[in-house]
Amino acid sequence: MITCVIIDDEPLAVELLQSYVDREPQLKLLSTFNDAENAADFIRANKVDLIFLDIQMPHVNGIQLLKSLENPPMVIFTTAYSEYAAEGFELDAIDYLLKPFDMKRFQRAVAKACEYRKSLSKTGADSNPFIFIKSEYQVIKINYDDIRYIEALDDYIKIYTSNARPILTLMTLKTIMEKLPAERFTRVHRSYIISLAKIESVRNKRIKIGEIEIPIGSSYSENITKVLEKKS
Repeated sequence: MITCVIIDDEPLAVELLQSYVDREPQLKLLSTFNDAENAADFIRANKVDLIFLDIQMPHVNGIQLLKSLENPPMVIFTTAYSEYAAEGFELDAIDYLLKPFDMKRFQRAVAKACEYRKSLSKTGADSNPFIFIKSEYQVIKINYDDIRYIEALDDYIKIYTSNARPILTLMTLKTIMEKLPAERFTRVHRSYIISLAKIESVRNKRIKIGEIEIPIGSSYSENITKVLEKKS
């Protein structure tokens, strides 16, 4: 069960959201608020898993509220203003619902929250065989089995998968490498991480994955040799 609160200064918006929450058996609504300050006090004093949060509110807006929380819960923004989307996702929002939205769109957002919560509650690569990535104002679930390799592009990385176009996200190779299981992925170049399961051959300091050949950096050569020896 996911405990949640609704924070919105529009009574009709609160009423609609409450009706949506009531129809979702995995959600338990703890309270509703029409101002951010009272909501913040409640969140600090109670176990809240998820916030449905409007952005444009008097005195303290939704983004200011979220930044004021030391350990914020999951958040799904609900707003009529699309210009806040980028800042919302920088705050690790699960989803961004642009008003007016229907029950079907609400359910997709809740499903993302459930998946994300499940991923946090499990440990180990076998019990948690995927990663969540923010891309294009949404949170995308990527299975480890689908990742072929990852390429660095300045402040971004591009994740190449087996079943979709590359996924671009604002992150460094170092950051994503810390999130990936070391027994399944390794860095082979300052610009590349590869999936060990996708290697087809290694020759002349180049790794073949499908039609792509990825160079092995000189500082990574010894490490990739050791990794491949363990797998052989």
